[in-house]
Amino acid sequence: MLPKAQTNETTNKNHISLSVTEDKRYFLDKKEVAFSALKAEIQAITNERNDKTVIVRIPKDLHVQDLVDVLQIGSDLKLNFSIATSK
Repeated sequence: MLPKAQTNETTNKNHISLSVTEDKRYFLDKKEVAFSALKAEIQAITNERNDKTVIVRIPKDLHVQDLVDVLQIGSDLKLNFSIATSK
């Protein structure tokens, strides 16, 4: 279950989707990727699509450090990471 927010913005663009499961499995656009390969895979996809926005879907029950680890990749690659929430 995604974290909740009072406001939600939607987007019509087909941004890259990064989903994390409760057991810390990582998926880029529904393709499972090991965390160790995540940075290289994200960089390849963003270069291919020329899209610097990644939508992050992470369960609300994971530790904050898990989110920070994912967001650090975006920071390193100078990408825009947006966290998906439910209303």
